[in-house]
Amino acid sequence: MNGIKDSHILVTGFAQLPKGTPVFEVQKTIGCILMIDVETDIIEKATFTFIKELTNDFVSALLVGKSIELIDVIIDDIEKRFVVPPKKAVIQALLAARKSYQEQKIYLMKENACN
Repeated sequence: MNGIKDSHILVTGFAQLPKGTPVFEVQKTIGCILMIDVETDIIEKATFTFIKELTNDFVSALLVGKSIELIDVIIDDIEKRFVVPPKKAVIQALLAARKSYQEQKIYLMKENACN
C-alpha cells in the first residue's frame, strides 16, 4: 500500500502565517503534515501547505529521516537554514503536529496495553 506500514500514522499541525507578508495575503495559515513510524519515532514523509514546491521540498528535507522526539535538533536546523519570514509559523505548525503525535502515541500505547 504505497510504502505505508501498520506502524505509520499521519498527524497534522497548523499555525498562522505572519501578517504583512506576501504569503499571508494568499493563505492565512500553514499546515504541517507528517507521516511518522510509531515504532521508531522517525519522520518518514513530510509536507507543508506552501505555495511554492521548492520551499515545501526544502523544509520537508530538513525533517525526513529524523526522530520527532529530537525536536530541538530539528528546530535548530530550521532556525539556521530556513531564512524566510514564515519560519516561526513553520516551527509552530511542526510543534503542533508533534503534540498530536505524542497524544496519539499515548492513546495507542494504552490501547495496546488493554489488548
